Amino acid sequence: MVDRVFADMELASLYDKLNAWGPDDDFYLGLVMEAEAVLDVGCGTGRLLRAAREAGHRGRLTGLDPAAAMLVQARRAEPTGEWVLGDLTTHGWDGAFDLVVMTGHAFQELLGDEDVRGCLRGVRRALADGGRFAFETRNPAARVWERWTPEKVHEIPDGDGGLVQVWHDAEPAPVGDRLGFTETYAGARWDRPLVCRSTLRFLGTDALDGFLGEAGLTVAERYGDWRRGPLTPAGPEIITVARAAS
Repeated sequence: MVDRVFADMELASLYDKLNAWGPDDDFYLGLVMEAEAVLDVGCGTGRLLRAAREAGHRGRLTGLDPAAAMLVQARRAEPTGEWVLGDLTTHGWDGAFDLVVMTGHAFQELLGDEDVRGCLRGVRRALADGGRFAFETRNPAARVWERWTPEKVHEIPDGDGGLVQVWHDAEPAPVGDRLGFTETYAGARWDRPLVCRSTLRFLGTDALDGFLGEAGLTVAERYGDWRRGPLTPAGPEIITVARAAS
């Protein structure tokens, strides 16, 4: 069995190479540049906040992540940044931010109702009145998991002259609104493929809006793609910008 700490450090060091900057990053960067104080929940390697600083943001930029390996990468790239280990149940900020973001489909890793409620209570507490919370989930109606099959292998440069192969293998269908899958990495740096097992929760808009409302958040904008197109049944994303009630 692969040591979990070793695997986390290996994947964290490769994260930005394996996840190229894309339209989702542009979407969130635009929101960050409009805000004075920003909290990035699940900030990972800190790429979004680092890009904002490089683009001229001069306000407060705080990254929060439960994975120590990710924050090691964030601190290496930006030693002066505000990087916090933990989550919204272990750290609280009272009205300190006018924008909270949760990118990379991290919201789907909240598997239980109380996990969702705890996160959203933390978001609301961190936001000033009128502040915004932006996040995305995959649209369950698009059934994206049907395309997560082992024969679809992606090859990505590892930054050291080699390639990393990545593929997914999803369960045939969700159980309720939860779907299990594996993500496998293979390359010269590993003696054998590195297999990571995960579960995601696929919530529709009604469920999302119910949880948001309980936390004192109301939907201000909603999109179905990163070009700000409308949400449709076949649209890949449910992109939500919610506002904190006064």
